[in-house]
Amino acid sequence: MTRQAVRVAGHFGELVQGRMGPDGPVALITLPCPALAVTAHLLPGQFALHQPGGRVVPRAEVRRLLSVAGRAPRGRIVLCAGMPVGGGAGASTAARVALGRLAGLRAPEDLAALCLASEGASDPLMYPAPERLLWASRLGTVIDRLPPLPRMEILGGFYGPPRRTDPRDSRFAEVGDLVADWRQAAGDLAALARIASQSAARCLSLRGPADDPTAELARRHGALGWSVAHTGSARALIFAPGMVPQAAVADLHRAGFSRITRFRTGEC
Repeated sequence: MTRQAVRVAGHFGELVQGRMGPDGPVALITLPCPALAVTAHLLPGQFALHQPGGRVVPRAEVRRLLSVAGRAPRGRIVLCAGMPVGGGAGASTAARVALGRLAGLRAPEDLAALCLASEGASDPLMYPAPERLLWASRLGTVIDRLPPLPRMEILGGFYGPPRRTDPRDSRFAEVGDLVADWRQAAGDLAALARIASQSAARCLSLRGPADDPTAELARRHGALGWSVAHTGSARALIFAPGMVPQAAVADLHRAGFSRITRFRTGEC
C-alpha cells in the first residue's frame, strides 16, 4: 500500500448565513481559513483509526464512508483536526472530505454528496474557492457563484462551548437582502464587513448568546466588521491587511476567547 496524505483547510464560521426567504433553503457564504485544517494520513497495515487530537469521526462512520466511496476499509488512518470540533471551523466536513479523497474521490460534487449522506449538512470545503459560492448547506448544492473576496486580515478565536450543527435546525434569520447587497458590494471590503456584521447580529439576536462580546471588541479595535459561526463558537474581527492593533490579541483573551487565530484571506 502506498502512503497517502491529505490536507483540507477549514473555515472560520460564515460571513453570511440564513434563510433565503421564509420558505427558502439555509444558505451561507463561508469565511475560508487556511490556518486551520484537517490532515489525514493512510499508512500500511490492517485497518485502524487514530485520532490523536480528539475524535472527529467515529470509527464505524469511517468504515461506512470508505465503503460508500468504493474503497474497502484497510490501512492505518491517522486523522488530526487543527480546530476544535463543534467550533464552527469546519472540522466535521473537512475530515469527511479528507477521508473521501483518501478513498479516491476527486469531484467536489461527489465529496459533497458523501458529506451530506454522512451528516445531513456540510460546508463547501471540497471546492477550491468555497468563499465564492452561495452554498445550500442542508442540500449540499451550489445556489450561485459570487465574486472573489478582497484581501482581508482576520483576528478571532472561539467563544463559549462547542455548538455542533443540527441538520434539522432551520431557525435562522432571513438573509436574502444581505446576499443581494453582497453581490453589489463586490470588492469593497468595508461594505462586505458591514454586511457580515449584520448577518452575525441577526444570528445572535435570534439564537444568542445575548452577552456575546464580539461586536464590542470590533468597535473597540477599529475593525471594519465582525462575523460569527452561526452554529458554532468561532468569532472573527475583520480588518484590512496590516491593520490589526497589537492590543487586540490580549483583549480577546480577556474577553474569554480561546485558540486565538490570525490569518489573511481574499484574492483581490
